[in-house]
Amino acid sequence: MATTADGALPRIIQGGMGVGVSGWRLARAVSRTGQLGVVSGTALDAVLVRRLQLGDPDGSVRRALAAFPVPELARAVVDRFHVEGGLRPGERFRTEPMLRVERGEPAELLTVLGNFVEVWLAKEGHDGQVGVNYLEKIQLAIAPALFGAILAGVDQVLVGAGVPAYVPELATRLARGECATVKITVDGDENPHPYVFDPTPYVPTPYVPTPTPAPATSGPDGLAAGPHAPAAPAPTDLPAPATMPTDPAPAPDPSAPAASVPEPAGATGPGVARCGPGTVAGDPASAGTLPAPANLRRPGVLAIVSLPVLAAYLARDEATRPDGFVIETHGAGGHSAPPRGALRLDGDGEPVYGPRDHPDLAKMAALGIPYWLAGGAAHPARLAEARAAGAAGVQVGSAFALCEQSGLDEGLRSELRDRARAGTLRVRNDPAASPTGFPFKVADLPGTLARPEVRAARGRVCDLGYLRTPYRTPKGTIGYRCPAEPEAAYARKGGDEAATEGRLCLCNGLLAAVGLGQTRPGGAVEPPVVTLGQDLDFLTDLSPDGAPYGAQDVVEWLTNSAPVTAVTAVTAG
Repeated sequence: MATTADGALPRIIQGGMGVGVSGWRLARAVSRTGQLGVVSGTALDAVLVRRLQLGDPDGSVRRALAAFPVPELARAVVDRFHVEGGLRPGERFRTEPMLRVERGEPAELLTVLGNFVEVWLAKEGHDGQVGVNYLEKIQLAIAPALFGAILAGVDQVLVGAGVPAYVPELATRLARGECATVKITVDGDENPHPYVFDPTPYVPTPYVPTPTPAPATSGPDGLAAGPHAPAAPAPTDLPAPATMPTDPAPAPDPSAPAASVPEPAGATGPGVARCGPGTVAGDPASAGTLPAPANLRRPGVLAIVSLPVLAAYLARDEATRPDGFVIETHGAGGHSAPPRGALRLDGDGEPVYGPRDHPDLAKMAALGIPYWLAGGAAHPARLAEARAAGAAGVQVGSAFALCEQSGLDEGLRSELRDRARAGTLRVRNDPAASPTGFPFKVADLPGTLARPEVRAARGRVCDLGYLRTPYRTPKGTIGYRCPAEPEAAYARKGGDEAATEGRLCLCNGLLAAVGLGQTRPGGAVEPPVVTLGQDLDFLTDLSPDGAPYGAQDVVEWLTNSAPVTAVTAVTAG
C-alpha cells in the first residue's frame, strides 16, 4: 500500500460517496492535506457526457480528455457530446449506451474515459494520493473503470457492496496491460458468464503517460497550469473522426437508440479478447500475450467489508488478499451490509443490528494488514480510539459530503446542514430502497425520493441501468432487469413483481443530487435522492453557527492540527 509523503499510512480516508458527491474537487482538496482523497467511480460515464452537454464551462473535462493517451477516442466523444454554451433550459441529456456482457464497447469506452477524467483532475497539481471507490455489485463496470483510473495514475482502489475477491488480481493484470475476464453473475445460470475486457485499444504501444504537473501558474479553479493543461479547447480544435456525427442536439426519448459512440479500434465481436487469450481475474493459469505498456502502475486495493470474517476470508489467499481493509459499520452512509442472521425490522422499518454485527478489532489487527474504521467515525476522539485499537485511521464520508468542495447540490447541502443542526433531519436505513438488495441510507428532504408523494409522481423508467441484473431469457440470450424499473416490465422479464415494492431509481436520483438530473418529456426534472450517514454530530464543531466549511477544515479538526473557525481556502470551482 502506498504511503503519504512522510512515509506513513494516511490517517483519514475521505469516503467515495454517491455519484459525483465525491468528485475530483473534493478528492483533490483532501489529497492536498496529505490524506487520501477519493473519487466516486460510480456512473462516471454519465457524469462525463452530461458535464460536456452542460458546456464544460471551465474547460476542466476537455483539459483532462486532452491528456488521454489515445487522442482520437477522446476527441470523438467531445465532438459528439459537447454543447457550446450548454443545453438550453428544458433540453434533455442524450441517452448514453449501457454496459452489456456482450457488445458493450461504446459504453466501455465512456467508462474508461469517465474514470480517467475524474482521477486525472483529482491528481492535477499536487503529489498527494488519490483513490477511487467502486461498487462490486456493478460488475460490468469494474474492469473498464479501473483501467481508466490506472491510466490516470490512481493510487488506491476501494471496493465494497459485494465480495471483491478478484479485484487484487484484476488490478495486477490491468496494470500489466493484459486482457482480463470478470465473471459476471447471471440469474438463471449455474455458472457465471465471462466478460472479457481488453485494455489494448485504449493504450498506444509503448504508453508513456504525460506526468501530472507540479504546481505552477494558476489555471481554472485555481489549478496549476502545467504543460498538459492548456486553455479549454473549442470544439473546432478537436477534429471529429469519420465515424462520429457532430450534431450536438439533446437526447431523444429514452426508448430511442443511445447516442452514437465509436467502438475502440480492434473490437472484433461479442466477448472476443483482442490481445490474446483473456485472463481470468484470480486465475493464474490464464495470461495475456502482449508486453505490458510502459509506466502503468498497480494501485493498492482496499476491500470495504463489515466484519473480520470476510476480511479473514480474503486475506487467506495471495490472489484475493487486498492491501488494506475499510471496516464499515451500518452507521455509514450509502449502502451497508444487512444484519447477520434473519432480517428483523424495528418499529420504523429499519434493520435491527445486534452484537454479531460489531467488528472484533482484535481479530482485524491479528491479520497484520492495515485497516481503517468507517461509520460514525467523524470525531477526533474516534480517530484516536481507532488508532489505539490498531487501525491506521478512519474513513469519513458525511462530514466531507456537507463541505464546500462536495459535488452535492448547494441547496441540498445547505438544507441538510440546517435541518441536522435543528434536529429535524432523519436519515433512514431503508432495507428496500436500493435495487441491489443492500440497506441504503436515505435522507428525508422535501422534494426528494424520500417522500412518498414524490415517488408516486415520478414515472418509473430505467434508462441508465447501472444496477441492472443480467438474467438468462427463455430464448437463451442474456437480458437485463432492475426492480426499480416499471413493475410490468420487470415482471415480463421474469422478475417477482413483489420485489419492486419500495425500490428507488438510485441511478437517476443520485445524478440529480449533483445537478445532473435528466429532464423528462413535459419538462419535469428527475427528483434527487440524498444519502448520508446517521451520525451528524460533527456539525456541532464544524458548523456551529451554520457557516460553510471546507475539506481542509475537516482534516484539521479530525487531526487536531488547528481549530476550526472559518472556511479554510475553499475553492468550490
